[in-house]
Amino acid sequence: MAIISVGGTVTGWSEGARKLLGYRPPEVVGHPVSDLLINGEHPEAAGLCLSEAREWSGTAAVRHRDGHRVDLPLHLHPTFSDDETPQAYVVTATAGAGEAEPDRRMVEWAFAQSSIALSTYSTTSRAWQWNAVAHGSEQTSPAGHMADRSAGGDGARTAAGHAGAVESRQSQGQGPAAEAGTWPYSDLLGAGRSAEGFLRCVRRVAEEAKPSRYEHLAPATPSDHRRAWTIEMWPVRSPDTGQVAGVGAAAFDSTEQVAARQRLALLNEAGNRIGTTLNARRTVQELAQLAVPRFADSVTVDLLDSVIRGKEPPPGPADAAVVVRRVAHQTAGGVPEADTEIGVADTYPPRSPPARALTSGRTVLCGTDDPDCARWVAAGMGGSAPAAEHGFHSLMATPLRARGLTLGVVVFARAEGSQPYEQDDLLVAEELAGRAAGSVDNAGRFSRERAHALTLQRSLLPRHFPKQAAVEVAHRYLPIGRGAEVGGDWFDVVPLSGTRVALVVGDVVGHGIHASAAMGRLRTAVRTLAGVDLPPDELLTHLDELVTHLTSDNDVRNAPDPGQIGATCLYAVYDPVSRLCTMASAGHVPPVVLFPDGTAGVVQLTPGPILGVGGLPFEPTELELPEGSLLALYTDGLIEARGHDLGVGLERLCAALASAEPSLDVTCDIILRALLPESPADDVALLLARTRALHTDQVAAWSLPSDPAIVADARAQASRQLATWGLTDAASITELVVSELVTNAIRYGDAPIGLRLIRDRTLICEVSDASSTSPHLRRARTYDEGGRGLHMVTQLTQGWGTRHTPTGKTIWAEQRLPANGP
Repeated sequence: MAIISVGGTVTGWSEGARKLLGYRPPEVVGHPVSDLLINGEHPEAAGLCLSEAREWSGTAAVRHRDGHRVDLPLHLHPTFSDDETPQAYVVTATAGAGEAEPDRRMVEWAFAQSSIALSTYSTTSRAWQWNAVAHGSEQTSPAGHMADRSAGGDGARTAAGHAGAVESRQSQGQGPAAEAGTWPYSDLLGAGRSAEGFLRCVRRVAEEAKPSRYEHLAPATPSDHRRAWTIEMWPVRSPDTGQVAGVGAAAFDSTEQVAARQRLALLNEAGNRIGTTLNARRTVQELAQLAVPRFADSVTVDLLDSVIRGKEPPPGPADAAVVVRRVAHQTAGGVPEADTEIGVADTYPPRSPPARALTSGRTVLCGTDDPDCARWVAAGMGGSAPAAEHGFHSLMATPLRARGLTLGVVVFARAEGSQPYEQDDLLVAEELAGRAAGSVDNAGRFSRERAHALTLQRSLLPRHFPKQAAVEVAHRYLPIGRGAEVGGDWFDVVPLSGTRVALVVGDVVGHGIHASAAMGRLRTAVRTLAGVDLPPDELLTHLDELVTHLTSDNDVRNAPDPGQIGATCLYAVYDPVSRLCTMASAGHVPPVVLFPDGTAGVVQLTPGPILGVGGLPFEPTELELPEGSLLALYTDGLIEARGHDLGVGLERLCAALASAEPSLDVTCDIILRALLPESPADDVALLLARTRALHTDQVAAWSLPSDPAIVADARAQASRQLATWGLTDAASITELVVSELVTNAIRYGDAPIGLRLIRDRTLICEVSDASSTSPHLRRARTYDEGGRGLHMVTQLTQGWGTRHTPTGKTIWAEQRLPANGP
């Protein structure tokens, strides 16, 4: 069937016409009917009579959409307005060309019996007429009666008069819905927003004379889904005046299309809302919040207990008796919360839908007609509250799977008032579960990789510092707040000879395993170089050469950032006897010191280049620190964490250090809270050292002439000093050590010669001279006169060594204090 205006314009096109000739409505409606005829002939020339306002039957030569000719038997029936003016022609294809003057009632039957919901609206009488599909009932509704009366020969005008005027009925508070009966037009022509929107669209088509489309979502019924309708409307013009005399409308059921768009919109939103963080619990909560109430009335998500604990489950489906933990639950309004608490571990009954989903690895769709499902629902669906009392009648249990691993299961359930799940919903459930499973798997892999990286880095950092008397220390290390790539920040405290101590802080450029590995090499190198008592500037020079060699190694060239291995380092040596702190910097941020009088300031260093540049010197800086001074060494992540520049960050650090507490651990926490955000963007290392001092009653020193006769006097002075300290039990060993070291200094060294005894946790004997030649331990042969002295010192003490000074060298030996010593 087609509707043609008196002027020859197609204004209506049915689904049957599309099937017959292949044209879709947008390709025909609004175009001259001559476009459909062979070679664009005049309608009368092609056999289609539109010149007279009368019924006509005949054969017209029509062009199919694919181009071939169709000799189509047609019947033409004119429609009239109340003043007998022709409005349009209704054209139908008859059974055969030989049938002359078919019954006029065929047009009315075609309109009434069309499978498309058709209607017309007159702008003059403001009356509607619609067929049985648009009315919703062919027998009991007024539209059905209209079809019967039309069949009796009263014509379409009788139907229009029976329908009445829409706007006049609305003004009386009745509305056409009182007579129209059921949807789709009952609520559209009644009261409310739907009616207002529909009638507004009808008036706009009539006023603007342009086709339009109106989409309507009909209310749900107890036995059916909410139906969606797409209503195509077009202006109907008078053949005499060319003015719009009415509006034609055809309603198409677009429920499936709308449902498909809604499903696609839900899945598209899932891509933006599920997996926003690398947190498994947060991910499944996002899944539950998205699905309720748009897809389910209740959603529960359980993850395998092994997944919660950070382990990777075995591949393949899970065992039915596997332990799961509830991690998310969401319900729509009116649906009570489950009694199962978040975090509770449990197992599923063997034949319950979640257990079947876990063991099969596929989604289980079931309702209360499934005995296993009905029993599980009646038992409370995994909670203590009976779910059957709340009307849950349809559910889907979908396993959370990624990379062939089963991570958990999600249960979507619909309660009373919602339609049961269908097969199309199963695909949506699997897509939502798949997105969540991928994010949960990524979160687990990230957590494991981060844990491994942190374990590696922490294994390279000191856990406990050796005992020493020079400083009291406390430290903090905070890895980067995000990502699995840890940094290369590090720190260390290294005891040196003569009760001195080395304080070290460094930062390797970049993040990741290669940065942690480089940090471990540098820390080992610093400890090795510190063991030979190198001054800070010389130690950094050797360290710079090491980094240069690391950069040129083949394995470094294959690193993610080749040629960019660099590091900063601050090396400081504190002597509690002289209270001097000597430090040197390789491109590192300067330390901050808090003096005992409460003033805090930045140590003015002469910074050298970062390690790895090579060829440039490092300058030492010497600073006297009173006893009780607090020295803060740190990495740049501490002062640049909030986006401050170096000056502002140092000012904030000085202010925080000025609030230091007696406890260094508490002071560390105060500094971190004052300078760091909740999630630092870079690794942070902080080392606090409060200085101590050795007083005159702990140190004894003598100057000795370069004369072999003075050795006996040196032994006697050492014995008297040990007696003063109450260490007479150590006198015999100390005398032998003093005798050997002083003899070596006189024989192989240069004047001046000095002897110093230090009483600390151990007893230290030091002999210094002006020569830079270092003694070497060797094994004496049977008839050798020398070579046994240092070997004897090694056997009697717990350690000995040589350190070079600007004026020569110092040979030291350290021995344990007697058990009954002071």
